[in-house]
Amino acid sequence: MSDNKSLLTIKDVYASIEEKQIIKGFNLDIKPGEVHAIMGPNGAGKSTMGYVLSGRDGYEVDSGSITFDGKDLLEMEVEERAAAGLFLAFQYPVEIPGVSNLEFLKASVDAIREANGEEPITSSELLKQAKAACKQVNLPLAFLKRGVNEGFSGGEKKRNELMQMLLLKPKLCILDETDSGLDIDALQMVAAGVNSQRSPERSFIVVTHYQRLLDYIKPDFVHVLADGKIVKSGDASLALELESQGYAWLETHEDAESTEG
Repeated sequence: MSDNKSLLTIKDVYASIEEKQIIKGFNLDIKPGEVHAIMGPNGAGKSTMGYVLSGRDGYEVDSGSITFDGKDLLEMEVEERAAAGLFLAFQYPVEIPGVSNLEFLKASVDAIREANGEEPITSSELLKQAKAACKQVNLPLAFLKRGVNEGFSGGEKKRNELMQMLLLKPKLCILDETDSGLDIDALQMVAAGVNSQRSPERSFIVVTHYQRLLDYIKPDFVHVLADGKIVKSGDASLALELESQGYAWLETHEDAESTEG
């Protein structure tokens, strides 16, 4: 870890979608260089928290605070969050017909460089970096000319997002069930790309339903999310415990909480 200063601090956040409260008292602190895995049953709010952090339309924060790299994240627009170094890899990456991967990457990289007071990247330098990133994630160079995710398979979409991450070099990467729908070869490829980007300055939130991704991306911390809040945290061994026991024990935990209340 680079120092003791937090990169992301989430304090007692409550958030809703279409007036239905999904996140109910979420707390998390992430320091530079840390990898945090968030696990939990379907409907626990795992993806919702990622959308809240990225600023996706329709996801409203009712109360609480989120600080990212010393700034109030909730006061920042979506593009400002991206320029500040926040990257969200979707569970189901969207298609952008008519916009080539290379055009999309040029616009994205330039926006981040402009926010940091830097000159736009030259087309030749971008192409050089994009080719290297494609090679690293085993994506054919022809994909750079294709529409963003247009006609891509599930695995190709995930590798394409990983290629974008390699070029954008974010401070915080949120991987929203990146393992969803991947075969073992694609999973290993994605994990290798993620591991190559681990550094003392870059942090990861790995959202997953299953243990298998964490066999390849070793987390520093594992958190269990249930009913919109973290109910248990531990080291990587907690994920193995969940794999063997499932999420049935959460019902006992929640029953105990309600009895205490």
